[in-house]
Amino acid sequence: MSAPAHNPILVTALRWGALFAAALAIVAGGVGLLVAGTPGLWGGLLGAALAFAFLALTAGSMLLGRALTVGDPNSPLFYGIVLAAWFVKLIVFFLFMYWLRDQPWLDAWVFFLTVIAAVLGSLVVDALAFVRTRAPLDVALPDDAKKTPEAS
Repeated sequence: MSAPAHNPILVTALRWGALFAAALAIVAGGVGLLVAGTPGLWGGLLGAALAFAFLALTAGSMLLGRALTVGDPNSPLFYGIVLAAWFVKLIVFFLFMYWLRDQPWLDAWVFFLTVIAAVLGSLVVDALAFVRTRAPLDVALPDDAKKTPEAS
C-alpha cells in the first residue's frame, strides 16, 4: 500500500503559516507605519512576505519530495529535493539581504524585528501543527492477527 502524496502535518503548517504571515503583515506593517512611516510599512510587509515564502518553500519541497517518491520514504530524491530547497532559500536570503541593505524606502529595524518575529512565530506554528494534527497510521498491532471477525 502506498502512502498518500499529501501530509496532513505539512498541509496544516502551510495553512496556519499563511494565516500567521497575514496577521504578522497587518500588525508589523501597521506598527512600522506608526513608528517609521512608509519605510516601516514596507519593512513589516516585506519581512512577513519573506517569512511566508521560506515557510512555504520548506513545506512545499517536502510535499513535492513525498509526491515524487511515493512508496520509498528513504529515497535520495526526497532528500535531494529538500536539500536543494534549503540551498535555494540560503542563496535567496543572502541576495535579498545584499539588495536590501541600503534601500532608502525600507526601515531596516522594522524589517529585522519582523523577520525575528516571523521566525519565532513559524516555529510555534510548526510545533502546533505537529502536535495538533491527527495523522492516520496504518500499522498492524500484535493483537490484530489474533482477532477474528466472529470475536468482534
